Amino acid sequence: MDSESFQLDSESLWAWLVNLLSQNSEGLSDKVRFFIPTVDLDCNNEAPDPEVIRQQLNMLYAQGPATWKTFIHCVCMECDVPLELEVSLLSIWGQEDEFSRHPGAGEESCPGPRLHHGVKRPTQSYGSSPRRKHSRKQQLELAKKYLELLKTSAQQYHGECWGAGHTLASPQAYIPPILQWSRDTAPLDTWEGVTGGDPEEAADVDVIIQDLFNFRTHKAPQVTVLLGKAGMGKTTLVRRLCWRWAHGQLDRFQAVFLFEFRQLNLITHLLTLPQLLFDLYLSPESDPDAVFQYLEENAHRVLLIFDGLDEVIHAGSVGVDNAGSALTLFSGLCRGTLLQGCWVMTTSRPGKLPSFVPTEAAMVYMWGFDGLRVEKYVSHFFSDLLMQELALAEMRANEHLRGICAVPALCKVACLCLRRLLSGSSTALPPTVTQLYLKMAETFSPNETLLAKSLLGLGKVALGGLDTGKVIFSVEDISPPVMAFGVVHSLLTSFCIRNHPEHQKIGYAFAHFSLQEFFAALYLMASDTVDKDTLTDYVTLNSRWVQRTKAKLGLSGQIPTFLSGLASHACRAFLCHLTEQDEAWVGSRQAVVVQVLRKLASRKLTGPKIIELSHCAAETQELELARFIAQSLPFQLSFHNFPLTRADLAAVANILEHRDVPIHLDFDGCPLEPHCPEALVGCGQVETLSFKSRKCGDAFAEALCRSLPTMGSLKILGLTRSKITARGISHLVQALPLCSQLEEVSLNDNQLKDPEVLSLVELLPCLPKLQKLDLSRNSFSVSTLLYMVKVAITCPTVRKLQVRESDLIFFLSLATETATKQSGAPDLQDKDGQKKEQSRSLEIRLQKCQLRVHDAEALVELFQKGPRLEEVNLSGNHLEDEGCRLVAEAVARLHIAQKLDLSDNKLSRTGVACVLRAVSTCGTLEELRVSLLTNTVVLTFAREPREQEGSHKRGAPLASFVSPVASEQSRSSPRVRLTHCGFLAKHMEGLSEALRASCQTHHLDHLDLSDNSLGDEGVAILAQLLPGLGFLQSLNLSRNGLSLDGVFGLIPCMSSLQWVFHFDVSLESDHILLRGAGTGRDALTGGCEPEFPAGAQLLESRQRHTSRSFRLQECHLEPLNFGCLCAALEKCPGPLEVQLSCKTLSDESLEALLQHLPRLPQLSLLQLSHTVLSSRSPFLLADIFNLCPRVQKVQLRSLCHAVLQFSSKEEQEGVCFGFPECSLRQEHMEPLCYALSRCKALSQLDLTDNRLGDGGLRCILGCLPQMPISGWLDLSHNSISQEGVLCLLETLPSCPGVCEVSVSLGSEQNFRVHFSKEEGARTTLRLRECSFSPEHVSRLASSLSQARRLTELSLTRCHLDLPQLTKLLSLVTQPAGFLGLRLEEPWLAHINLPALMEACAQASGCLTELGISEGQKQLWLRLEFPHQADNSEAMALRWDPASGASREWLVARSRRLAHCDPGTDHSLTRQLVETCARLQQLSLSQVNFSDDDDSRSRLLQYLLLCSCELKSFRLTSSHVSTESLAYLASGLGHCCHLEELDFSNNRLCEENIELLIGALQGTCRLKRLHLSHFPLEASSSLALLIQGLSHMTLLQHLCLRHNKIGDVGMQSLAAILPRLPGLRKLDLSWNNIGPAGGVQLAKSLTHCRCLEEITLGHNALGDPTALGLARRLPPQLRVLCLPFSHLGPEGALSLAQALEQCPHIEEVSLAENNLAGGVPHFCKRLPLLRQINLISCKIEDQAAKHLATNLMLCPGLEEVLLSWNLLGDEVAAELAQVLPQMGQLKKVDLEKNQITARGARLLAQGLVQGSCVPVIRLWKNPIPADVAQSLQSQEPRLDFAFFDQQPQAL
Repeated sequence: MDSESFQLDSESLWAWLVNLLSQNSEGLSDKVRFFIPTVDLDCNNEAPDPEVIRQQLNMLYAQGPATWKTFIHCVCMECDVPLELEVSLLSIWGQEDEFSRHPGAGEESCPGPRLHHGVKRPTQSYGSSPRRKHSRKQQLELAKKYLELLKTSAQQYHGECWGAGHTLASPQAYIPPILQWSRDTAPLDTWEGVTGGDPEEAADVDVIIQDLFNFRTHKAPQVTVLLGKAGMGKTTLVRRLCWRWAHGQLDRFQAVFLFEFRQLNLITHLLTLPQLLFDLYLSPESDPDAVFQYLEENAHRVLLIFDGLDEVIHAGSVGVDNAGSALTLFSGLCRGTLLQGCWVMTTSRPGKLPSFVPTEAAMVYMWGFDGLRVEKYVSHFFSDLLMQELALAEMRANEHLRGICAVPALCKVACLCLRRLLSGSSTALPPTVTQLYLKMAETFSPNETLLAKSLLGLGKVALGGLDTGKVIFSVEDISPPVMAFGVVHSLLTSFCIRNHPEHQKIGYAFAHFSLQEFFAALYLMASDTVDKDTLTDYVTLNSRWVQRTKAKLGLSGQIPTFLSGLASHACRAFLCHLTEQDEAWVGSRQAVVVQVLRKLASRKLTGPKIIELSHCAAETQELELARFIAQSLPFQLSFHNFPLTRADLAAVANILEHRDVPIHLDFDGCPLEPHCPEALVGCGQVETLSFKSRKCGDAFAEALCRSLPTMGSLKILGLTRSKITARGISHLVQALPLCSQLEEVSLNDNQLKDPEVLSLVELLPCLPKLQKLDLSRNSFSVSTLLYMVKVAITCPTVRKLQVRESDLIFFLSLATETATKQSGAPDLQDKDGQKKEQSRSLEIRLQKCQLRVHDAEALVELFQKGPRLEEVNLSGNHLEDEGCRLVAEAVARLHIAQKLDLSDNKLSRTGVACVLRAVSTCGTLEELRVSLLTNTVVLTFAREPREQEGSHKRGAPLASFVSPVASEQSRSSPRVRLTHCGFLAKHMEGLSEALRASCQTHHLDHLDLSDNSLGDEGVAILAQLLPGLGFLQSLNLSRNGLSLDGVFGLIPCMSSLQWVFHFDVSLESDHILLRGAGTGRDALTGGCEPEFPAGAQLLESRQRHTSRSFRLQECHLEPLNFGCLCAALEKCPGPLEVQLSCKTLSDESLEALLQHLPRLPQLSLLQLSHTVLSSRSPFLLADIFNLCPRVQKVQLRSLCHAVLQFSSKEEQEGVCFGFPECSLRQEHMEPLCYALSRCKALSQLDLTDNRLGDGGLRCILGCLPQMPISGWLDLSHNSISQEGVLCLLETLPSCPGVCEVSVSLGSEQNFRVHFSKEEGARTTLRLRECSFSPEHVSRLASSLSQARRLTELSLTRCHLDLPQLTKLLSLVTQPAGFLGLRLEEPWLAHINLPALMEACAQASGCLTELGISEGQKQLWLRLEFPHQADNSEAMALRWDPASGASREWLVARSRRLAHCDPGTDHSLTRQLVETCARLQQLSLSQVNFSDDDDSRSRLLQYLLLCSCELKSFRLTSSHVSTESLAYLASGLGHCCHLEELDFSNNRLCEENIELLIGALQGTCRLKRLHLSHFPLEASSSLALLIQGLSHMTLLQHLCLRHNKIGDVGMQSLAAILPRLPGLRKLDLSWNNIGPAGGVQLAKSLTHCRCLEEITLGHNALGDPTALGLARRLPPQLRVLCLPFSHLGPEGALSLAQALEQCPHIEEVSLAENNLAGGVPHFCKRLPLLRQINLISCKIEDQAAKHLATNLMLCPGLEEVLLSWNLLGDEVAAELAQVLPQMGQLKKVDLEKNQITARGARLLAQGLVQGSCVPVIRLWKNPIPADVAQSLQSQEPRLDFAFFDQQPQAL
């Protein structure tokens, strides 16, 4: 086009455009404001002026081609432009090169944009000009002008912004959202924390905005953080705040600055605060320094608002002159380092805030709209009254739509869709947020092509921005058509960006952030440039728990939700039109999103991710996905510390509707929208609902009360740490009675007062299933407390009231249980209500409640009217002496069952005696424990006899096990513990009087007066008064300042008081304790009673002659003291044990003690522990036999531990002396041996760990003839060398009593000599690690030759090589008999057999046995003397190169060769053949017969051919090649006398098996055949074996384990079993045998009457096989093993009945079968039965009761294995009764059952009664660890450990 034509066309188009826009001047003004945000338009023109329109067009044209092109696109989209003109406009002004030729492009026609009125932009930045000094008046004038300029600018900018960008018509139409203050920052005295109710109720709704700042106190936080999700209206609120300030409504602030972090992110250079305020916001007209100084001086009236803290992308940095990034400046403002005293406000999405935000900052949560606000918004949106009514009706009817509209940004979208629905353009409202957006998009353009391009163009821009963290775009980032589309439909907003004083540009952003996320998701789903892998990368769940180090939240938080919404089937048609693709393409992309969601649902997710996943599932509308998520949720669903809206909870509730099992919901520390509980209406899957948040107040409680009655499965409700007051409780009181299924309610830590607490307590009768009501940490008075006690007493379901300071908890029982307990037996149903009330037990705990004496009177009166009290705890109050006395006097009338606690009530010493007298009338007192030091006063009671009888009847047979003696003892004998009471000697008479008064009702059991100040005088007075106190069990006088004389004064009590059996004294620790028989020391000193008193009493009655003991520790005794001590002990009845610990004891004192011992004929034990003695003490003790012939044992260890045991008679079998670790040397031996020689009955002498050496050994050996030792002599660890060993061997001929010598000179240092009284006893010599040199061999051989009684010599690692062995064998001679030599040396691992045979040939005796083990490096020889040239002894050969595998030593007169490889030496072969001519046993284990070397196979074949008398051949765990097996089979074919054959665990192929079995056809004399792990799966191999078995009529033992022969093979085998009449053992376990094969086997056993052992475990035999076996069990049966055989109760019972006909049965195993209800038990005596194995058989108490009782029919039983079952305390009680009668029982295994601590105690009682069982295994039973430890300490035979800690019984 030439320039003339272009000029004509453009001028005509320009005129036409002016004419067109004159009809829509307001729309043109909006476009000008959009593209030029800084322009100030005059809006007062009433009629459109063409000149004004031309000026506005010129302004747009002047912005550049991009802006103008976009504007032209807007005109074409928005106005009714003819097609030809639209083409012309786009073709002429849409081209870049044509733009500059437009006639309006000159300077005159393109004036620059006019700035806001009164706003003058500076020409230079702050700080560029020198500072000028001004007077105070001038400074105020400058500041005043700037503040007016600032307010004018805010009025213009925010007014225009509000009017143009807001949906509603005027600023007054603003609908305030719900705001909620956090717990610590709520405004004082005005708000409860939540702004609720109707917004119209207030005169000015902006009072809410005003209250964002608390001006009433100087301590109020000056930093406010406004938190809310995207779309909640945070930006709208802060702009509204600026608009209100500009209109004078926030007059407390003189200056308000609003910054957006999304714009500040574009500033990359450092700033100072004045530059931020003046250069980037608004500059003063002059002198900014003076203005800034004024702002600093009046900082408390300055408000700085920063919008979008979560969008910060630049980290803080600091430069010179306090310059820094925008974030750094914001940090300084928050911390108060910049503009100190100013007010700071910021908005952010929820998440962890940066660390510089003060912890005291006010946190305000924005929750959007509730129902009233939504209706208000809809009313303003629809101006037409009819449309308004219809819209409100639709909104009220659609609950889901109201939930969507809770987000203000979505409320506008919903209204747009609602308007289309009401106008008839749509049929229904979309059900999801995504579909709302799509419905809105459908209204944008009727042109589908244009709509698709525009939507995808916006989506591409949105996604690019999110990927790069960009939310502000320039005009170059968006194409003109796309920009025009966004402008026309209000999808984009514009604003001026100033990042430098002289530079500003226009920025564009989406109307709100969620809109950008929606378009990004739409592009991801619809664009063919995005593959599926990229699509799945965006389907993630972003946790809202952002780390403090990553305060910036992600920009793509809602993309997964929108993608999920687009994956809905309802969106498929829209997407197909948008993408112009078929449904398969779109459906595949939707399926990818759903599949990713399923994968995410299968993971373990945090609370925020579960919320996100629930939203995604709701958007997809996929029921299967919702059901899958619901089933994948954990049982306990917890949400901690992140905000939750009503929509969040509704999404979770929607998922829970598809769940089949209950769920627990726990909200801890979560800020919650006040009305969010309404989302739980009708949610029947919630079983536990718990809220713990200070954000929950009365509005929240009110909303919750509307949901509670509809939640039918709710059992536990918690509203703790909330801010619920009387208003909220009033709603709860109305709602709770409608929730009859509730079991637990907790209102812990709220703001309740007395009226609210009482109203809740009065609800107790209305909740029949309630078990717990927690009202702790609320406020209530003492009068209210007394009323609650009354309620607890009168309400029949209350079983416990627990109050401690602020804690207040009611525990209740079910109403049905209470009725059942009250009804009892039929004869009680007609009795009055009082007796029914007495059957109920109640526990009252009122601790630290400030109760006083008058309150005690009221409580006593209440308690007397109530039921039986289980426990009463009044500790921590102010009752003092009088109150404690009142309560104690009433004890006899109160019927307290267990405990009364009056601790910490300021009781005095006088009050102790009063309490003691007061309780004297109570016959059920079990213990009184008083300690004034710890302020402890506790009374423990025993159950009354009638109650015990009732409990015995209800608990039989458990209670029936308690003996009558124990029952009688439990009804009396209280314990009185008066410790730390400061009693002196002068108090003893009054105290004794009180004690005697108490003894008139019942005698005392234990009296504890420890930790007082009685002294010797007080104890002496007490000793005189003790006979008047009756029979005590213990008396504790510890820590009372007693001296040694005082102790001696108490010793006569051991003879004068019959109950004193033990007297324990420790002077240093001041421990004095007198005990009776059968009482443990631990049980009486610490205050814990014995765990099973019945057993202790039975033990006491059985041991009427229990030894008395006197223990005196940590004292210093002189010789005279021993005279006094023995004189005091003379009258003490025996047997008597004396234990002394004196630190040091002189020789004179020891002699004095030993001299006085004959005065104590009743003495049985004297022990000196931790007492240092001199080196002379061993000789004094060695001569004790002359002083006291009754001595039985003398042991002195380390010169500090001495034990002397005495017998009741003087004649003893032998006396044992031991002096280990006493530093004895050679010079001490002569006097010591002389003293010991005077003992005529020396049995044992222990001299270990001394310093004797070889010299001391010689001295002892020389004295042995004078010391007739009959037992053993131990000289270990005495530094004895080889020389000493040889010296010992040389003396053996002169010591005929020596029967065994065991010496080890290695690390063990063992040296023991055993003696025997028998004449002619043989001698065994074992020498280990003696390191004999070659010169020692001759002496060794000479000594051995002289020892005529030597029969066995063992030399282990004594450094004897082959030449030394040869020399030893040649030199050792004996006149007659046998000598066995066992040698263990390393060189035997690689033995040279010819050399060894040569060495054996040198022996002077005849070789009768030869054994070699290369693996264990051992050689065994047996020589017979004198040598016989012609030896016809049979020899056995055993060959096993591996270490110790299947080794069997044949101890008989036979030769054997073990563990060696003969190789291929022909001379050796001939020698072996000559030696093994009469070979009877050959055993090969783990031998490799390969084809590479056939010498072994040929040698084996040759041996078998020559061994015509071979009876046993074993080849096990070996690898045999085919060629080698041929040699083997050839040799076996000639072994006609074979009686035993073992081919177990060999690796053979099918051909080799058939070859080997074929060689057995002639072995008709076989008695034992072992083929376990022998692959017999092939039918031919099995058939060949069965054919061979049919000829083995002498067979006695057949083992075919692990062969998988199956039913077919079993049937074939059963057919030939009748031909084996002598069969005794049959093992067919692990063979895949089923019922068919098992039945056939049972039938065939009819003819096997000699069978003794049947092992058929791990086969699926079933009950049919068991029934068949029961009818045909052989009478000689000893062992029946059927573990894991699929047996049921019927089969087990039939087998048990059949076993009664087998009197020889010894072992029965039915483990791992399902025997529930059919446990085998016996009716006849089985005297030989040793083991019963019923492990893991699902046995319960009732089923096993008869079995436990019938165990007495098996007197020989050794093991009872019942682990891994369901046994409880009843079986434990039955076993406890039979344990004392099972004399042979060695183990009871009860692991992994359901036995509680009660059952364990009963088992312990059974052991105490006299059972000899070494161990009862109780691991993995529900017994607390502390109880288990206590029981095991009292009865070590109870084993609770994982591993068996007891030695196995032999």
